[in-house]
Amino acid sequence: MSDVTLDVEVDRATPEEWSAMLDLFEDANLYQTWAYGAVRWGTKNLSHLVLKRDSEVVGMSQLRIVRPTNFKFGIAYLRWGPLCHRRGEPLDPEIVLEMTRALDEEYVGKRRLLLRVLPNAFVGSPRASVLQSALRGFTQEPSTHANTYRTFLLDLAPPIEELRRNLDKKWRNALTRSEKNGLKIVSGNETEVYRTFCQMYDQMRKRKAFETSVDVDEFGRIQRELPESQRMRVMICLQEGTPVAGIVCSAMGDSASYLLGATSDEGLTSKGAYLLQWAQIQWLKENNFRWYDLGGIDPERNPGVYHFKSGLSAADVRHLSPFVACKSVLTSTIITSSEAAYRALRGCMSRLRRTRSVAQPAASL
Repeated sequence: MSDVTLDVEVDRATPEEWSAMLDLFEDANLYQTWAYGAVRWGTKNLSHLVLKRDSEVVGMSQLRIVRPTNFKFGIAYLRWGPLCHRRGEPLDPEIVLEMTRALDEEYVGKRRLLLRVLPNAFVGSPRASVLQSALRGFTQEPSTHANTYRTFLLDLAPPIEELRRNLDKKWRNALTRSEKNGLKIVSGNETEVYRTFCQMYDQMRKRKAFETSVDVDEFGRIQRELPESQRMRVMICLQEGTPVAGIVCSAMGDSASYLLGATSDEGLTSKGAYLLQWAQIQWLKENNFRWYDLGGIDPERNPGVYHFKSGLSAADVRHLSPFVACKSVLTSTIITSSEAAYRALRGCMSRLRRTRSVAQPAASL
């Protein structure tokens, strides 16, 4: 690459330019959209780095910057990046390496921040191998339940008939029953269809009383800010005109991610969740997506969801654990200690909520 001109641009792109560039990448994802960052973290807390080769965009990263007021330490947080895989081209290890160098120079060198990178790559995959090599100068955190994303990943390359044959027998039987229940599926990305999903989600929350960090209203605000090509796809299952189940997925680049699911009180016996997932797989196949990430799994804390997702016979995979770089011992010590204290507090509060839930009198449940 000695004859190639590489340029790094930091915080120059507009939201519209950033969205247009995202559509160029196979590894694009919801968490790297400007809308997600602005709604989730606030525009003033974002930073955008773009790598260009001979004026062509070859890499990009959206980071969240956290720097406490009046203190000279902080953190730059990169979730599911960097993006370096251009559509229709092989992943170039040299570009990935140059991108990690640019990130290190800007956020660790110039800004003196602790840089934490959560790559969008599954352990053992070719992409993970390339990223691990590029990030070898960083420190990889030990994989734990708290810092590592575990999911089922469905390879959509086989013919649709083969994907159906590969379904667990009980899952396939439930799908067949759902197809005989006179159910209808509608889909879209408009505010109204998302509002319908939220109504079912609220019913389910009240019925199951489960703990979650998901804010469906926040996802709604993100949806409104996203450009058309990057909006989440909402699918609603109707039984005699009544919504009985719904799912929300993000499909970008070469992959789709299952984000949210809900079943209404009226839909508990409809098997609509099975029909929705199968319809989503069919749609992804028809639109040439390669991978379907079925969303996080936790067999111990949420065995029901784990059992349902396992029926699609996808691969049980984990993301690479985070990589960290920091040149300031003080910054590293303060942030590491603060994060450990925060995790401990969250754990105590979670255990307390579970204890209170179990202790509730039967009449109030």
